[in-house]
Amino acid sequence: MNYRAFTCITADSRKVIPGALFVAVRGYASDGHAYIADAIRKGATGVICEEIPSEGSPQRVEFEVVENSRKALAVAADEFYGHPSRKLTLVGITGTNGKTTTVTLLYNLFRNMGYACGLLSTIANYVDGKRLETENTTADPVTINSLLAQMVEAGCQYCFMEVSSIGVEQDRVTGLNFKMGIFSNLTHDHLDYHKTFAEYLRCKKLFFDNLPKDAIALINVDDSHGSVMVQNTKAQVVTYSVRGLADHTARIMEQSFEGMQLKIDGVETWCRLIGEHNAYNLLAIYSTAVCLGMDANETLVALSNLASAPGRLENLQGPKDLSVVIDYAHTPDALENVLKTLRAIAPERQLICLFGCGGDRDKTKRPEMAQVAEKLADRLVITSDNPRTEVPEAIIEDIRKGLSPAAAGKTLVITDRREAIRTAILTAPEGATILVAGKGHETYQIVGHEKHPFDEKQIVNETFNLLS
Repeated sequence: MNYRAFTCITADSRKVIPGALFVAVRGYASDGHAYIADAIRKGATGVICEEIPSEGSPQRVEFEVVENSRKALAVAADEFYGHPSRKLTLVGITGTNGKTTTVTLLYNLFRNMGYACGLLSTIANYVDGKRLETENTTADPVTINSLLAQMVEAGCQYCFMEVSSIGVEQDRVTGLNFKMGIFSNLTHDHLDYHKTFAEYLRCKKLFFDNLPKDAIALINVDDSHGSVMVQNTKAQVVTYSVRGLADHTARIMEQSFEGMQLKIDGVETWCRLIGEHNAYNLLAIYSTAVCLGMDANETLVALSNLASAPGRLENLQGPKDLSVVIDYAHTPDALENVLKTLRAIAPERQLICLFGCGGDRDKTKRPEMAQVAEKLADRLVITSDNPRTEVPEAIIEDIRKGLSPAAAGKTLVITDRREAIRTAILTAPEGATILVAGKGHETYQIVGHEKHPFDEKQIVNETFNLLS
C-alpha cells in the first residue's frame, strides 16, 4: 500500500475525508474496527486493520491486514509525511520528573544560540517560534509526524520532545528516528495505567532499547534505574551526575530565591533556576548540547540566561514578605524535591504546603504525598486538584490516610482550591513561603469532563491585593 497516495491518514472516523486512509485501532474505550464501515461511507479509500469486517470489503477500498494496527498507524504516518524525523535532529527525554523543564529549556537554549527548533511538550508544541496547543505528553503518531513535517518545512534543525511511558507502550513514537534519548529519573507515577512499577520501568526502558546504534543515550547515573535503562541499548551511552562521577558533572555551590551558582564540568556558572532537581535538569541540558557538538563555554553562557519553564518553581513575591511558589509537582518525589529546595533556601521561614491529587489517576500516591508534605512542611493545606470524574472529598480522604495523628494540628482541609489558596495566603505569618503544588502551568481545572478557567497566578495576585 502506498500511504502517500491518500489525502490524509487518521484513526478517528470523524476526521475521514474522501480519499483518506483509515486505520482501525483497538482502543481502551472503543474498537476502531467498529467504525470501518462509517469511514468507508465518508469516503475512505484505504483501510488498515487487524481483521477484515464480516460484511467484506468494497472493491474501491484497499485493505491491509496487520498484526498490530496501532504500530501500523505510526509506520504509515511516518511514511505519509515523508519521514520528517530523519530530516532534523530529534532529541527525546523520558523519566518521571523534569521532562517538561528540560525540553523547554533545551528549545530555548538552542534558539538563543541561533538555531531554528521545534518543541513537543506537555505545555505546548512549537514550530520554531509558533505556539500550538497540546493535549497529551506524547501526542498520537499522526499529530507528531504532522508537526515534525511542519518543523522541517519551517527550516528547523532540532526538535526536543517529551516521551512518556504511555506514549512508548502505545507505539506513538514507533518509526521516529531519535538522534538522542535522555533519561532523567524514575519514581512513582502512572500506576493507574501501568498497574505495576515493573511495567512502568519496562516501558521507559523500551525507548532506549529502540534507539539506533548511531544515537546517544544520556543517562542520569545518580538514579538507581539509570543503568537498567541502557542494559540493551545499541546507542552510545553518556552519563551525568550531580552527586558522583560521570562523563558530565555538576555541583551546587550556593543558591537563593534568585538562582544558584553551579560548577559544571569544573567551570562555575550562575543560573536563574533553583534546587537540586534543576541542577540535574541544567546538567542534562548542558550535556545534551555538548553531545550534539555545541561549544562548552558558549553553552554555559547561554545556560546562565535561561529562565524556568512556566509553572515550575515560579516565585511570586507579595506583601508581608510572602513568597508564593507555584510548581507542577504532582508526585511524591517531585513534591519532596521542591519542599527540600524551599527549606534549604529559606530555613528560617515558615513553609506552608498546599496540594491535592488528580482524580482518575494513580490512587496509591495520594497518602504518600501527604507523608512527604507532613515531614517537610510546617503547615499543610489539603485541597482539590483536577478531580475529573471523582468526588473531590473522596480524593482528599485518600490523601489524609497518609497523615499521622500528630499532623491534625497543622493541617487545613479546604476542598475549594481557590478558597484554599486565598486562605493559605491570608493566614500566613509574615515572611512565610507558600508552595502551591500540583497544577503549575495549567490555567484550568478539570471537573467531570470539562475544563474550567483557573489561573493560580491570577488568584495569588488578587489575594496579594487584599493584603496591600
